[in-house]
Amino acid sequence: MRDITLNPLLLCNLTGKTAVLTGGAGGIGTAIAKLLLKHGANVVVADLEHTRPIVETMIVDLPGSCRGRVQFVATNIVKWDQITALFQSAKERFGSIELVIANAGVMERTPVLDMDQIDEHGNLEESHEFCKVIDINVKGTMNCLRHAIFSMKGNQPCYPDGSRGAVVLVSSISGYFGGTGVSGYITSKHAVTGMLRGSQLVASKYGIRVNAVAPFVTPTAMAGEFSEAWQAKGLPINTTEGVATAVLTLALNPAEKGSCYIVWRSFWHRDNGALLDP
Repeated sequence: MRDITLNPLLLCNLTGKTAVLTGGAGGIGTAIAKLLLKHGANVVVADLEHTRPIVETMIVDLPGSCRGRVQFVATNIVKWDQITALFQSAKERFGSIELVIANAGVMERTPVLDMDQIDEHGNLEESHEFCKVIDINVKGTMNCLRHAIFSMKGNQPCYPDGSRGAVVLVSSISGYFGGTGVSGYITSKHAVTGMLRGSQLVASKYGIRVNAVAPFVTPTAMAGEFSEAWQAKGLPINTTEGVATAVLTLALNPAEKGSCYIVWRSFWHRDNGALLDP
């Protein structure tokens, strides 16, 4: 395990760059947005319409120098027309996109493998929760990844290593292990880890770096009672700021291509199983 630290020499590369951030109204998303803005980036925050007041409150609380560099775009990442409009809006406002962070995700509220979900005929019912989780966490993340590559492949080289853009996918420790019983979420995050690995040849072709983070237990609204129970037992837990720092480290470090940081508190372990020689 290594300490998560931001290299100040790399941070200067954020100034003037534009980041599209999905799931930006949540705990990890808000921490990422604030860190990006602090270091000079423009940030287009995407989330569902009902989260607009949360984002607007965050913007009001920002230093005055940051407020003109952030935009909220109501987006359902499962809807192709809406995510297309998100990327178009970002380009119209700021000119180009150099960083995309696919952070949006959900967890099921009822057990996908609940054998008591039966209809009036005694037949097992379809799990709509599973369909929702897969739609958002897998289809939505892939929608974001495809638009990211499409939007950045025509950029001029904009990072010190000559890359044209960077993408960070947000997976989970559940994308490697899975003993919590949330089988839909675990399945979806394994898929995101696979998406990281499956994207490398195309990303390399266009000079775009795609990496991922896989946070351990992190206190967010989605984790809810699980993270509270974890803390109550005195077990180690992440901070949203620590995850945000790992995201920016991956985004800015030119040595990271196809890597995933498994983030635990202020440390990370690097898995580069995605790395292929094109």
